Amino acid sequence: MPTLPYMKNQNYNNHIRYYTPHHFVFYPVVIILLIASIIGAYKSDENTLLWLVLSGTIILIGWLSFMLRQHYALGNQNRIVRLELRFRYYVLTQQRFESIEQQLTFSQQLALRFASDEELIPLIERTLKENLSADDIKKAVKHWLPDYMRA
Repeated sequence: MPTLPYMKNQNYNNHIRYYTPHHFVFYPVVIILLIASIIGAYKSDENTLLWLVLSGTIILIGWLSFMLRQHYALGNQNRIVRLELRFRYYVLTQQRFESIEQQLTFSQQLALRFASDEELIPLIERTLKENLSADDIKKAVKHWLPDYMRA
């Protein structure tokens, strides 16, 4: 797959994606507000309970934003990745993947998606034989098939 002009070639070392507004703006602001509210609770003589409630609210907002952002996007993408792997396996072997899929963990399946078509079948066989971890599978990929669309 050709690289988009604004993206580097994807490989094991750079395949993790960050969403700048979320990871580098929202979360730091939440952390700063949490620290400020805890300091406020510690230094306040009269409003300690109010500061503690504010701290709890900030923790809840940060946790919920992380959970919801990840849950909906990744749930759908995980289903698509599984279907893509089934399709690729069928195209390469003319056999259904479901019987093999049941022998692999989902993290192993996610890692296998990075393997090129030439490497996919041998890497699946090796994973089944050696029970490779997802990280070991990614490290074994020689010709990385990038996933630029992962949330």
